[in-house]
Amino acid sequence: MTTELRRLRNYIGGEFKDAADGRTTEVVNPATGEVYATAPLSGQADVDAAMAAAAAAFPGWRDTTPSERQKALLKIADAFEARADELVAAESENTGKPLGLTASEELPPMVDQIRFFAGAARLLEGRSAGEYMEGMTSIIRREPVGVCAQVAPWNYPMMMAVWKFAPAIAAGNTVVLKPSDTTPASTVLMAEIIDSVLPKGVFNVVCGDRETGKAMVEHSTPAMASITGSVRAGMQVAESASKDVKRVHLELGGKAPVVVFEDADIAKAVEDIAVAGYFNAGQDCTAATRVLVHESIHDEFVTALAKAAADTKTGQPDDEDVLYGPLNNPNQLKQVAGFIERLPAHAKVEAGGHQVGDKGYFYAPTVVSGLKQDDEIIQNEVFGPVITVQSFTDEAQALEYANGVEFALASSVWTKDHGRAMRMSKNLDFGCVWINTHIPLVAEMPHGGFKKSGYGKDLSAYGFEDYTRIKHVMTSLDG
Repeated sequence: MTTELRRLRNYIGGEFKDAADGRTTEVVNPATGEVYATAPLSGQADVDAAMAAAAAAFPGWRDTTPSERQKALLKIADAFEARADELVAAESENTGKPLGLTASEELPPMVDQIRFFAGAARLLEGRSAGEYMEGMTSIIRREPVGVCAQVAPWNYPMMMAVWKFAPAIAAGNTVVLKPSDTTPASTVLMAEIIDSVLPKGVFNVVCGDRETGKAMVEHSTPAMASITGSVRAGMQVAESASKDVKRVHLELGGKAPVVVFEDADIAKAVEDIAVAGYFNAGQDCTAATRVLVHESIHDEFVTALAKAAADTKTGQPDDEDVLYGPLNNPNQLKQVAGFIERLPAHAKVEAGGHQVGDKGYFYAPTVVSGLKQDDEIIQNEVFGPVITVQSFTDEAQALEYANGVEFALASSVWTKDHGRAMRMSKNLDFGCVWINTHIPLVAEMPHGGFKKSGYGKDLSAYGFEDYTRIKHVMTSLDG
């Protein structure tokens, strides 16, 4: 008996549609490795239709008042909250994530973030009007940029969609959003919920692959392209967008250093780092997966971390005891396993280092020690449940090692010495520095990196302002 696959569709101009040429891709549940749905493999005609719908809706949405946009976003937040179980189920099927943790750790922050941007819509700040030339008054206007082409990743499909559409729509823009080809289900469900709130064309969803995303970024209509993804993808987007001078907002890879000094509370550091390193199977660009430990506590720390890894469980979404689910797809499983297979002779696998089970894409919580700064696994993003440990001698070497990668998104420092914590937070070349914690985020504070981790901010007033443009208006006082 054949089970009928769920049929996902694009959401364009307020209507759910198949791809114009009928092409589809299969959507796989990574916890089982089985196909459960099909999604449109959208082409140029679908992108053209979505851009036309967004462009047509833009003047009307741009001219709404901030309070009207606030009310709409608050309705969306309330609707997401009311249908939380459906969203969590869709996200879990998308990704294989544990149902309980997705409900407690992802859905509430998403709803809060939408409500934050609803409030931000009414609090756009600018310099006051004034006379900077005799007889003339200058005014600064902040305006929406226009149509925004947005590409979301597969590691947090729902939350990253919120980080993109909520500030853009709050600022008066219209959106064409593409979810990852491996995780479209929860974004399509979001569109179903949003359909009853926003005017047609303000929010559009186009499913597809890299070529679909490329067509969106290269399209002449959008004024801005935003992507969360790999460094390679970000570089391609920046290059494509440069051809017609689009604005670009890039949130790319990470390789977060976790610097543990000799005076740190080892038990607490190990416990928190294990959670921050293995949560979401380490598929997080801020994950605590590159640990630097002072040589005096190195062996003790490694022993404790290896035990924490052994005590950490991965498994099916309905298992309440698991911390994380599978890797997202077979290619990602192959990538993570490849890093372990290619380890140099001086490295030692202290825990894990292997696939788990015979179905789905699960990988064991892994700890690797004995590594050197120029090792591949130190320099490149693994994006899996693998924590590396290096030893350092003093603060200067810790900084050298921490900053000695091409990524610069997030970092953390573990010490009881306030002065040292302040020095490290000043000198760490990363967009975020946590002290005696790792990975908490709040809607009010910015998230974004330096160097090859990209530019532009998510969350906060800074993330909201990224979706606006500045206009100078000067008027004569002579009338």
